[in-house]
This record gives sequence, C-alpha cells and structure tokens, in this order.
Amino acid sequence: MTQDIAFLEKLLDAPGPSGFEERAARVWREEAAAFAQVWSDVVGNSYAAARRDAKPLVLLAGHIDEIGVQVTHLDETGLLYFGTVGGWDAQVLVGQRVRLLTRKGDVVGVVGRKAIHLIDPKDRDKVAKVKELWIDVGVGSRDELDELGVRVGDPGVLEQGVVRLAGGRLASRAMDNRVGAFVILEAVRLLSEEPAQAGAVAVATTQEEIGYAGGGARSSAYGASPDVALVVDVTHATDVPDVDKKEVGEHNLGGGPVLTRGSVTHPAVFERLAEVADAEEIPYTVQAAPLRTSTDADSIHLVRGGIPTGLVSVPNRYMHSPSEVVAISDLFHTARLLAAFVRSLDGEDDFVRS
Repeated sequence: MTQDIAFLEKLLDAPGPSGFEERAARVWREEAAAFAQVWSDVVGNSYAAARRDAKPLVLLAGHIDEIGVQVTHLDETGLLYFGTVGGWDAQVLVGQRVRLLTRKGDVVGVVGRKAIHLIDPKDRDKVAKVKELWIDVGVGSRDELDELGVRVGDPGVLEQGVVRLAGGRLASRAMDNRVGAFVILEAVRLLSEEPAQAGAVAVATTQEEIGYAGGGARSSAYGASPDVALVVDVTHATDVPDVDKKEVGEHNLGGGPVLTRGSVTHPAVFERLAEVADAEEIPYTVQAAPLRTSTDADSIHLVRGGIPTGLVSVPNRYMHSPSEVVAISDLFHTARLLAAFVRSLDGEDDFVRS
C-alpha cells in the first residue's frame, strides 16, 4: 500500500470544530467519491460504502471533528472573548493564532493575555484560565467586527498547519481525530480494490469531542444498522517523558495500531482483530479500558439491540494541542488491519455471547 498522505494533509488543514465540521466533511466526501458510494445525513456524518448491501455489514467509524473555540462576547474595543469547544489545556492556547469561521469568510486573530511584565510576580506561576484570555483580530471597535462578519457564536480553530517531521512523522492540530477519518476511508479504498464478501460502511462522525449524548456516532450506527463496528481513534503515545505506563500501557509511535480490551469492546471482535493482525504481520499493542473508552465506541456498542464493537487506536503524542504527532506507518498499518478484518468475515460469524 503506497503511503500517499496528500489527502490527509488536505483533511488536516480543513477547519472543522465540533458542530461545525462541514469543510472537513466535504474534503472527505470528495476524496471518497472516487471509489465509493457516498452520502451524508442531517447530523453532518459522512459515509462511504463498499458493498453497502452485503452481509455481514461492518461499520468503520472515525470522528472528523476537532476541538476548537467559539466566540461568546464582542467587546466595544473590538476584542473577542471565547469559550472552548472540547477539552483544552488553557496553557496551550496562550499566544496562539486563531482562524474564525464567519459569515463573510475567515478572520485570523491572536489569543491575547496580559504580558508577563504586567503580571504581579506572585501570580506569574499561576495557571492561566480561558476567561482571562481574549482574541484580537486587529480592529478597534465592535462596528469593525460587524464589518468583518464576526458574530457571537462563530467557531474557530487554531491556525496551525501540517508539518512533516523527520522519521516519517507528522505534526498538526486535529490529528485527533482526522487520522481516524483518514484511516477508515483508506480501508474502504482497499476494499474497493479487492472486494470482500462482507460489506463496509465508513462513517466520518461528528461531535465526538462534545458527544456527551453519543454525538454523530449514535445516529450513524442506528441508521446503518451494522452487524459489527470498528471505531478508529487516537490514544496516548507513551514514548515521551513522565507518562505512567502502568496506567495507560506502552504504545510507541511506529509500533502499529493499539487494540483495546475493556467493558465496552466486544471480546470476540478483539480476538479477531488480534488474529488478523498476527496473520497479516501487522505490529500492534494492547490497551485496557476497564470503565469506558472515551471514544465513539461507548455509544455505538449499545445502539439498537447492541452492536459488537472493537476499538483500534493510533498512538498520538501531545493530544489536544496544536502540535499532535503521529507516525505515518501507524496509519497505513491500521487501514490494512481494518480491511483484513472485513475480509475475514464470511457470514458464519456469531458474536452472540454465550
């Protein structure tokens, strides 16, 4: 499988915070249309199918939204105040550049904070809070903001593009979880080139980062009514300092996909994934999730009468930052694993627990 990442780079650069995923979703569907049946729904989920009517049908889910910001107040001086979309470390936001998505086009600004010189010495070591930050787009009044099209409720993302690092690695915002959306579509691409008996529907789900009620994953799984589901997300790479491997396991960049075992994931689906990975000589590690996975798997596995669900993750450094880092090889190993899993199904598989 060639490791062409031009599509991934385009996908990463498209802004798409939770609830406002349209641009990234359009990039995904445009790519998918070259080799798959494509459609979307009212929640914003995007689908690409290989043999949609075949049985068994496997749902491949990877969320396409990213964490971001949203304007909450326009000050008379032209400064903007904002809230966070998804889980941010406020320290990461200080001094960043922001791209706001407005009705009249994109507006670029910077995240401002009182300069260190003006902060009382006793307060300089204190953690910054989002309510102490603002966005400066360069104007001096609320009227000028209106001319730019800026309104309360406008979403935004950090203005950080893709960087190719040494060692076959990439850095960018939105790795969580554009890489999942990329991987599931690459799996469908493989299945379109070499069809399986089973069918596969890839869904780039929305609202995972704010999906306290299941996000787009819940509605997509209900609508697709699959026999099996595989969720692709990111997990913490532990090959950096001060990460407790006793808590999260040992998962290195370049070490292949991470297979999850836990109360949410189906044991037979896990075992099949591991067997397929061994047969295909795909490296992998195993992660425990005793309570929940904090991914789309948590909602998908309980849809309708229950869907046997597996979780496959890509190791990711510096999660929820503008410089998340992944290994390119892990993405393509994961896509190969998904395609091989689908090909391993023959209609005789029974995932009912006994």
